[in-house]
Amino acid sequence: MSEGISRREAIVRTAKAAGGLLAASAVGTLAFDRGGLDVERRTGKRVVRDFGVPREGNLDLVVARHGEPEALVRKAIEAMGGMRRFVSRGDKVVIKPNIGWDRIPLQAANTNPVVVATLVELCFDAGAARVTVTDASCNDPRRCFQRSGIWRAAHARGATVVLPVERAFRKMRLGGEVLDEWPVYTTLIEADKVINAPIAKHHNLAGYTAAMKNWYGCLGGRRNRLHQSIDVSVADLATFMRPTLTVVDAVRVLVRNGPQGGSLDDTRRMDTLIASVDQVAADALGCTLIGRTKDDLPYLRLAEGRGIGTTDLTRLRMREIEVA
Repeated sequence: MSEGISRREAIVRTAKAAGGLLAASAVGTLAFDRGGLDVERRTGKRVVRDFGVPREGNLDLVVARHGEPEALVRKAIEAMGGMRRFVSRGDKVVIKPNIGWDRIPLQAANTNPVVVATLVELCFDAGAARVTVTDASCNDPRRCFQRSGIWRAAHARGATVVLPVERAFRKMRLGGEVLDEWPVYTTLIEADKVINAPIAKHHNLAGYTAAMKNWYGCLGGRRNRLHQSIDVSVADLATFMRPTLTVVDAVRVLVRNGPQGGSLDDTRRMDTLIASVDQVAADALGCTLIGRTKDDLPYLRLAEGRGIGTTDLTRLRMREIEVA
């Protein structure tokens, strides 16, 4: 906990997260007012969940290098204009890390827990009323949340950590080429602001996974069915989910045998973090960390063609900073 946080503030934050790991609440009365058509309503056409903020006069992307995880996050967000650019007083914020796998942090299959915890603290510092950390895991959620270190680290900073439960998924009409009707994790998408916090890593089918592929964690059902058209499904998800901010953890990167890895020999310490308001650009840059280029990833071209973002980093207001 930073020196600028008083004991009283720490107590308040802890109180907000009382109970620690919570089950997602029932969703029968939720209103889908920012995108995604609730199939049961069958009126209107909403295909986008847009949590973005204005870009004018601020940087689009920051790369922070050579520092400890907490320092990387703080310096990157500060360079982006500070968390108050993204989170307003009273906001209910959801942070979506990758908590998909029953792996420890050194195996680099899940987002670094210190990265997640620091984002939680910065959101509260910006005035957030509630910060929820959640994901729809591939392995057993309880083991994933515990062994990743994210449960303990996020809760210690005051977050409400939420396990996915079946009643928190509701079938919605997304209007994608592959993802038309699908169960969507409403706990994740019913927020004022959403921060996408993936880890950069190799993926045996997609080639690379970070920002856009991380949205698989907002789906229920048999997600492996989507692997037959993985590039289109990733583009469909990024069309549907437009986050407030994307923060790519590249502190330790899984460079082979992703997405879940296992061997420490497959990981590489890179001490890097990417923050961006453009999830396509974040992936176009992040994939170079594992030796890929934007041309190796068809889903990037698809997303760019849909106007979701750009793979041309020269079009962005971008800065690289050395932390150490």
